[in-house]
Amino acid sequence: HVQLVESGGGSVQTGGSLRLSCEASGYTRRYCMGWFRQAPGKEREGVAVMFAGDGRRNYADSVKGRFTISHDNAKNALFLQMNNLKPEDTAMYYCAAQRGCFGPTLVPALYNYWGQGTQVTVS
Repeated sequence: HVQLVESGGGSVQTGGSLRLSCEASGYTRRYCMGWFRQAPGKEREGVAVMFAGDGRRNYADSVKGRFTISHDNAKNALFLQMNNLKPEDTAMYYCAAQRGCFGPTLVPALYNYWGQGTQVTVS
């Protein structure tokens, strides 16, 4: 069983930066892991995902060039560096893991394990 705990959210001004962290317990080396977000009244959407086994990454078009996902195998931790933040990035951000992953997908329904979320507010 995998448990995920996010941290690093907060409030920033437009153009600012934040770094989200996700600590994972359990074996995740062959999992896809990623970041998703959900704004009030909107569906949950994929932001950035990666396959820890080979480093393949996939980003939503809205964050390409601004967000970077990374993974520390030794710490079993996932990170999301968010630069040049915009008000439309405001949302609850969730870390998620998908077992039996064949490639990093941004589809939330395919992920099996979820963290509790961390709020990001950009004004």
